[in-house]
Amino acid sequence: MKDSENTISLVENYTECWKQFHHYLQLVRAKKFEREDESQFLELKSVLAQQFELVLAAVECKYPTREEVHKLLTESPSLKYLTEMDSDSVRMAEARWHKIYIGLQSILGQLKVGQQAKPEKQEAASTGWSFFRRAST
Repeated sequence: MKDSENTISLVENYTECWKQFHHYLQLVRAKKFEREDESQFLELKSVLAQQFELVLAAVECKYPTREEVHKLLTESPSLKYLTEMDSDSVRMAEARWHKIYIGLQSILGQLKVGQQAKPEKQEAASTGWSFFRRAST
């Protein structure tokens, strides 16, 4: 049970970091960011790349893929670079971000369903009967 709680916490924390990436996309759209935002954006991308490896090690997931996450991170080298892109490219980055975000939410939902199912299985096992004797708790 502790492992599933830790995994849920890991994915929740990663999803929160992923939300910060969207915040920076919004700054790009508004063209309102400062030099400090650039360095924080770079740091965030490092955290997102590293922490995603932990998520992949903890959870078997088909989406988002490592390639998809890395593609968005590498195609967003800086806030300045993103502001120089045309608006369609920024929209595509937002669409990719959103697809990954939904994938992460799906993983989180699956983990929570799994966590809820485990206590029910344990309860059923502890109150079940064996052919020869009552199962012990």
